[in-house]
Amino acid sequence: MKHYLLFYTFIDQYLERRPAFRDAHLAYAWRACERGELRLAGALTEPTDTGVLWFEAESPEVAAAFAHNDPYVANGLVASWEVREWTTVVGAFAISPVHAPGRIGDKG
Repeated sequence: MKHYLLFYTFIDQYLERRPAFRDAHLAYAWRACERGELRLAGALTEPTDTGVLWFEAESPEVAAAFAHNDPYVANGLVASWEVREWTTVVGAFAISPVHAPGRIGDKG
């Protein structure tokens, strides 16, 4: 498994147009979570111009297929999107954990 981030760039009218498609988008996203593909998702704020979705999958095609079929994309709320592989090295969910030789607070 690998981690992938799907970035959405929203249109300027995203917040005004979102209510008409939000229920369909959320239902679609929760189904991807239930399949174990989508781990976290949400929008960046101040301004709300970008969405970030974290996928765990064998290939980037899983995230790309999500975007192709997402009601937000299909209905023009997303101006552009991009999938990037994310090399995770720190944290409980890291795919490739890397530990420092010493730990903070170690004596000696």
